[in-house]
Amino acid sequence: MSSTEEDIYASSRETTEGTVFNVFGGDWDEVVEDALGNERIVMNLGPQHPSTHGVLRLVLELEGETVTQGRTVIGYLHTGIEKNVEYRNWTQGVTFVTRMDYLAPLFNEAAYCMSVEKLLGVEVPQRAQVGRVLLMEINRIGSHLVALATGGMELGALTGMTAGFREREEVLHLLEFLTGLRMNHAYIRPGGLAQDFPVDAVEKITDFVKLMKKRLPDYDKLLTGQPIWKNRLAGIGVLPVDACLALGMTGPILRSAGLPWDMRKVEPYLGYETYDFEVPTSTDADCYARYLLRLEEIHQSLRIIEQALKRLEPGPVMVSDAKIAWPAQLTIGSDGMGNSLEHVRKIMGQSMESLIHHFKLVTEGFAVPAGQVYVPVESPRGELGYHVVSDGGTRPFRVHVRDPSFVNLQSMPAMSEGGMVADVIAAVASIDPVMGGCDR
Repeated sequence: MSSTEEDIYASSRETTEGTVFNVFGGDWDEVVEDALGNERIVMNLGPQHPSTHGVLRLVLELEGETVTQGRTVIGYLHTGIEKNVEYRNWTQGVTFVTRMDYLAPLFNEAAYCMSVEKLLGVEVPQRAQVGRVLLMEINRIGSHLVALATGGMELGALTGMTAGFREREEVLHLLEFLTGLRMNHAYIRPGGLAQDFPVDAVEKITDFVKLMKKRLPDYDKLLTGQPIWKNRLAGIGVLPVDACLALGMTGPILRSAGLPWDMRKVEPYLGYETYDFEVPTSTDADCYARYLLRLEEIHQSLRIIEQALKRLEPGPVMVSDAKIAWPAQLTIGSDGMGNSLEHVRKIMGQSMESLIHHFKLVTEGFAVPAGQVYVPVESPRGELGYHVVSDGGTRPFRVHVRDPSFVNLQSMPAMSEGGMVADVIAAVASIDPVMGGCDR
């Protein structure tokens, strides 16, 4: 190629990392062919790319279309939630942690509240425990549906995306009915639940289970047996069990490699040891296995929901200790938001001491004995753990979260290097990272 042609197609400059080409136009195939073999192309995939889950940046080193090296760059969604929690009382912390993994907010709320309760040495009422199980399993279904839907969108199966979000909308409608909000609920509180479920909650949840059982077979028709979908996923993003353990993988990634590791079974909480459900596994350790496992986990969550509904006995949803329990039994006003006049009169009409106590409990909060705990739960992405430290005050001294999205992203280079650029998209979709949890 003459110097004139070189200037037109790809002027170059030498750097400490090797030759860097500046491509301004011309025949891209010829440029790549000239560079192939002795030069490399470094490409940014994201952070604004729709297939990198919002704000994940992948730096890929390519030879042709083969990935020779991959790196993840995070921090584009940093919220400082862990630090912010130190400046709020223990109950207010719930409104922060629920915004970390925004596809699984109720898991963050539950793990955080269980760690606070462990420090306090209190046990929540049975109805609140069953309610938490119900909420988390409904939330797990919604999160897996988004994983299937966005994975379908990123690989070109757009009908899978529309179907997945259609069902997820049913999940959000149900959660809004139960908690008052579609996302970021702040419904699970230290000591129990913010309020009891609405009167016809059991009927609504039963209807939801029936609907999901009716629609889930559609995913097998649409995706599971579809040859293009299978060819895009089978044998792609392979991560065997020894690599999973070396990298600290949990959740569907680890179970797709054959290890039935599920916190609900190995370290049960909220009475999960008394529920009858399976932990699906595979030995294929590829993207297709992770897709199949998420689909099967939705079936298992429906099993748990049906069992929990039978255990939902009447009773309190908050501990009886008035020094811990925030006022939970509220009477909603005509605007649907504030308290009714009758409720305000009742509070104001009680003794001055109870009014002062109410005021201090809401503004200052309750004190938690000094100590530190670690409480893990099984989120849709794996082990979500809360390491909470108290210095004996009314605010957390430290809250550190072991978020599975952060840990699982380490597997991207191992899954992708040696494969094609198109397979990177499949690998990231099978990891299912949520950057709100990763960048907390």
